[in-house]
Amino acid sequence: MQVRIVADAPTGWGSVGALVVPVFSGAALDGLAKSIDGELSGAVSEVISSGEIKGKPFELSLVHAHDKPYKRVLLIGLGEANKFEPWMLARYAGAAVRYLGRRNVRDLAFVLPGQVKGNETAAASFLIEGAIAGAFDTSVYQKEPEKRSGAENVQIVGSGLDRTALEKGIERGQILGDAINFARRLAITPANDMTPSHLADEATKAAKEAGLGIEVLDEAQSRKLGMGSFLSVAQGSSQPPKFIVMKYNGDPGSKELLALVGKGITFDTGGISIKPAERMEEMKYDMSGGAGVIATMRAIGKLRPKINVVGIVPATENMPGSKATKPGDIFTAMNGKTIEVINTDAEGRLILADALAYANKIGASKIIDVATLTGACVIALGHAASAAVSNNDEFVQLFLLAAKPSGERYWQMPLYEDYSTAMKSDIADLKNTGGRPAGTLTAAAFLKSFVDETPWIHLDIAGTAYLDGESAWQAKGPTGTPVRAFISLIEQLSGTPVIHTNGTPAKPTTATVSP
Repeated sequence: MQVRIVADAPTGWGSVGALVVPVFSGAALDGLAKSIDGELSGAVSEVISSGEIKGKPFELSLVHAHDKPYKRVLLIGLGEANKFEPWMLARYAGAAVRYLGRRNVRDLAFVLPGQVKGNETAAASFLIEGAIAGAFDTSVYQKEPEKRSGAENVQIVGSGLDRTALEKGIERGQILGDAINFARRLAITPANDMTPSHLADEATKAAKEAGLGIEVLDEAQSRKLGMGSFLSVAQGSSQPPKFIVMKYNGDPGSKELLALVGKGITFDTGGISIKPAERMEEMKYDMSGGAGVIATMRAIGKLRPKINVVGIVPATENMPGSKATKPGDIFTAMNGKTIEVINTDAEGRLILADALAYANKIGASKIIDVATLTGACVIALGHAASAAVSNNDEFVQLFLLAAKPSGERYWQMPLYEDYSTAMKSDIADLKNTGGRPAGTLTAAAFLKSFVDETPWIHLDIAGTAYLDGESAWQAKGPTGTPVRAFISLIEQLSGTPVIHTNGTPAKPTTATVSP
């Protein structure tokens, strides 16, 4: 996709398939939108006054302009003007490229709302991120897809805006959009093509492309490190497990190290505690957390922030083979704690246990794990938000502050000692499930046992990693969560945030969280 910045005179743009214009509910047309309306003899204002479009978030209306350099005007609602936030531009652009691309319109010019002035970098970044993410479709295995989303040429109307800031935002948006779609491609790939070995190969290619260090531990190396919990899940599969470690050293003089840990179950049958057949095909998405970590690391390598980050992805299948773990079996994790396996379908926490212990061993000063971990999280929060659980309030508040303007939603949930009590075993140090009550939080309490006192956040993305239906701006299937939030946090920690929670340009800060 080619991107360029143009002035506000449509006659100088050349032929454009569509001009995309934002509409706020209850607000009069102004700026370029008002000028376009005049050129079209009031056609735009007539569509609005008729109620065909009221400016509600991401509703659309198309106006044809046959004799103009722009052949069409696509109006897209952005809601109430006083509630506008820059992340909405990602959905604005995504809705445009999906709607127009399916009508074979691939040359687009975007008008930005006046609210972005002074915050052009964030605006351009979200716009381009959304345009790229909006082009993603689930038809990757179809020989001849019926309809294809996406744009080939994008112009940003930049009159009165800071061109340098727009250019900076375009660069960032391209990196983020590509990373989001990379995570989505990894997640949507079926398990026969996305084995642990294939996932490790993808991580290796990404590391090489982005200038990252990478190490992939095999079964023998993992066993030598004492990863009995991780390997207990892998032993039922004929596919060899892979323990992926990606490294970015952007601040060599600092001892601070952020560890991102992602669950990499490339297919989850449930093991001996086998899942129902209905919708089991969706369990290829059980490595979405790992895909998000790998994609984030690739983006970090291209953005080059001043921070040290390690991405850790324990990758395996969970299968009911003849060597599979049985309920009641006991294994020893890397940190020496013993675990009684009550339910082999509570496997994600078992592989994360050793990954968290590994992060501690290599000196991580802050840890975030992300996983499609519990169905209980979907019951609690639906598909509207991911759960955030932490042992350090300062760290989790920093994360929530950074994540909010990314457009991804996270809701902090408690970590009472009661939940840790529920995970105690009669025969071992821990058991891997505490039953149905508070399932998301007992799972988090289990994971807490493997981070010691290191500031840590657990993100349960079971309800947000993939969606059953499409939206105006996004295809059904994988969403790319948590790439956007991770990059926003990393920019905050490195002292180079793009935006703040109120949508205004953020002041550079250096955040330090003490253990």
